[in-house]
Amino acid sequence: MIELREDQDVYLTHFADRGQRTAAEPEWLRDLRRSAMDRFAALGFPTTHNEDWKYTNVSGIARLAARPAPAATLTRKELERLPFANLGCGVRLVFLNGRFSPKLSAAKRLPAGVNAASLASVLENGSAPLENHLARYAGFEENAFVALNTALFEDGALIEIAKGTVVEEPIHLVFVSVGGAEPWVAHPRNLILAGRGSQAAVIETYVASGEGVHFTNAVTEIVAAEGAVTEHYKLQHEGAQAFHVGTIQGLQERSSSLTSHNVGFGAALARNDVNVVLDGEGAECMLNGLYATTGKQHVDNHSTLDHAKPNCNSRELYKGILDGQGTGVFNGKIIVHKDAQKTNALQSNKNLLLSADAMINTKPQLEIFADDVRCTHGATVGQLDKDALFYMQTRGIPREAARDLLTYAFAGELFDRMNWAPARERLEQELYRKLSQGRKP
Repeated sequence: MIELREDQDVYLTHFADRGQRTAAEPEWLRDLRRSAMDRFAALGFPTTHNEDWKYTNVSGIARLAARPAPAATLTRKELERLPFANLGCGVRLVFLNGRFSPKLSAAKRLPAGVNAASLASVLENGSAPLENHLARYAGFEENAFVALNTALFEDGALIEIAKGTVVEEPIHLVFVSVGGAEPWVAHPRNLILAGRGSQAAVIETYVASGEGVHFTNAVTEIVAAEGAVTEHYKLQHEGAQAFHVGTIQGLQERSSSLTSHNVGFGAALARNDVNVVLDGEGAECMLNGLYATTGKQHVDNHSTLDHAKPNCNSRELYKGILDGQGTGVFNGKIIVHKDAQKTNALQSNKNLLLSADAMINTKPQLEIFADDVRCTHGATVGQLDKDALFYMQTRGIPREAARDLLTYAFAGELFDRMNWAPARERLEQELYRKLSQGRKP
């Protein structure tokens, strides 16, 4: 018999309290939830003794004793004021404290062959696509947070792109955490299914309205079928007291393309895992990441590119901008299996420290079991070029403006890789605000 610690018992209570609602769910989902909860009970929250969590202490989450997310309200005007809430997309699904808000959502210009719906509503009306895909890719056997999400998720988004469908504008998922007096937790769950030969982009944003302690534990699964071209954005900008743990799990079939943009600007502690399995010959994957910290923020980015089949290409570039007493972690792993010959994989992590107290722990990794491959990895940590700062000041540019220009230049390479212009523009604006906050005494 597994003996639960107090921090786990809180979530076991959440699970027990959901009993009446889960009774109406299909049997396969009830079994899945029970298995996931049992696994969370066995694993417990990770500690710094776990290698993958060596530099990220989640004791603050474990001690939180958060209640399930309460119902929340927000006006459309309040929503539009939030960063990344309006990116000019024709389809926008809004979730408040993890629950779908029809009043704030919009599905204009939804093309034929596209389904964008609340996960909870799909479960109520018939769950055929979910049974075949949900929790089939993001395994919870070794990840306590994924196990917790699988056991306790209430809502999220299901995005289905039919075979051969081309979606001109991104589909936007907006998750808003509305502050409250007591700590709470939400477990958003998303499933994106890109059909054979389809082309689509999905933007997933996490923002906060008001202050307060909350914990967002999100999981997104992405399946790119043969020949599909999929672009995914995750933009995270929550409150100063927030905790955020997110997992993105991708699976690529033959000749598919998956591009991920992972941007993190906010939260007291944020952990983002991006894992992709290149499971079809000729698949191509690009992982782009940007993280920025101020104050005492902590951000941890872990990624795994799993080359399972031959003739696949991957490119990964993550950049960090750390100010104040901010700390960061980057751990990127490339795995090349024995049969994955002709793999071409490049990985790079570059970090800019804007203060003497900022710190980064970076660990790029290669695990290669094939002999006919081209794989490189590297990491750099540095400060702004003093000569460049001096040169710009001699040309009449104030020091703070020169500092910002050089920082923008550092981040600009990642912005240029984004195809949706409104996302690029808003990210540039928020980076400027972030840097301005870091300069305040």
